[in-house]
Amino acid sequence: MRVVVLGAGIIGTSTAWHLLQRGHEVVLVDRQPDAALETSFANAAQISVSYCEPWANRQAPLKALKWMFDKQAPLLWRPRLDVAQWRWLLQFLGQCNDRAFERNVAQLVALGAYSHATLKQMVAETGIVYQRSERGIAHVYTDARAFEEAAQAAELMRRHGVQRRVVTREELLRIEPALRSVADRIAGGTYTPTDEHGDAREFTQALARLCAQRGAQLLFGHEVQRLEVAAGAVQGVQVRARADGRTAVLRGDAYVVACGSYTTPLLATIGIRVPIYPGKGYSATLALRAPDRAPQVSLLDDGRKIAISRLGGWLRVAGTIELAGFDLRLDTPVARARCNMLLQRVEELFPGVADTRSPEQGGEPHFWCGLRPATPTNIPLIGRLPLDRLWINAGHGTLGWTHGAGSGRALAELISGERPALAMRFVGIGAEAPARVAAVSASATLG
Repeated sequence: MRVVVLGAGIIGTSTAWHLLQRGHEVVLVDRQPDAALETSFANAAQISVSYCEPWANRQAPLKALKWMFDKQAPLLWRPRLDVAQWRWLLQFLGQCNDRAFERNVAQLVALGAYSHATLKQMVAETGIVYQRSERGIAHVYTDARAFEEAAQAAELMRRHGVQRRVVTREELLRIEPALRSVADRIAGGTYTPTDEHGDAREFTQALARLCAQRGAQLLFGHEVQRLEVAAGAVQGVQVRARADGRTAVLRGDAYVVACGSYTTPLLATIGIRVPIYPGKGYSATLALRAPDRAPQVSLLDDGRKIAISRLGGWLRVAGTIELAGFDLRLDTPVARARCNMLLQRVEELFPGVADTRSPEQGGEPHFWCGLRPATPTNIPLIGRLPLDRLWINAGHGTLGWTHGAGSGRALAELISGERPALAMRFVGIGAEAPARVAAVSASATLG
């Protein structure tokens, strides 16, 4: 088959790769000049199967209300006159109970394990180099009460086959000696040696080049203008070249929408509503000033809910979620406060290790923000949409890098008529698939 994949982040590019592996002809489209220049560009870098937990839990509503007026809060909800935001929020609240949490964790961990195994296989086959480190992920607790509750989270993961174990402060310091400067503030931690980290952008761009070598057509610098629909099926995709404004219609036997948060407005134009809403996440990439004192193990800081990963001569610190629509500005008061929080926390945990100076002080912190495409359950939408030839691979929230390789493989298998070896409910596949998308209206199918 000829398959047109819309979106060249880790999700779309992985989908393209696995389709090529199964003998399909692939066209990979993205509005940027290269792959992974939006949400996959500067994320937290973690492959964190042990932290495949949904945002929605019993405590989430109260925490979200408490954090509403804190510009540096881990989860900041900024109410807007936006029907999509309120609809998503109501669905999210419906998941904030123990039964839904357990159900959602099971599927997220299953996809995480499947994806991690797939990533390892892809790396072995391709030899892609992307600042990979297989030293595990450690979760650091500076609050004694939070550390006491960590045992429950670790036990939850163990029930799903992930060896996340509770460690004392002394053991945590042996795992990551760079934390010794703040040892007196650490209550303890958890550690998963099987997790890893690496640069998602480097991996995705290298994979895109390999897709081209395998015969894929890469249409970078092309905006998706519209999906052409007739007789209950997608008939083509109209794209426009950013360089000269020329338009073209791409034809295929199947079409995959993997446009992250922008999946929602694109599908809305043909009458399909999906429960994906953007969560604005921030990161800072900082040059190391004292590499010998920098952490080697990827860390999760429970106090600020941020991730810290070393990528060669750089330190990546990322985190926070802001529910405020499609706002990508870094110059607002809220954005500046969240970026400054990242720098302050790095300096608190690893004083003098990274260059946290402002440009006015002679430093050059590389700030970035991206829109994490989140569903209310945090379970991504992978499968068939209610129009012939149309498929979706989107809604991965903060776990796009963790779930990317497996999501691409699973959808390629489904398109090829195979059933993934994965205990997950796919969209529109079989009677067990949940009703995640709104039905297409009769008028919408007419284009």
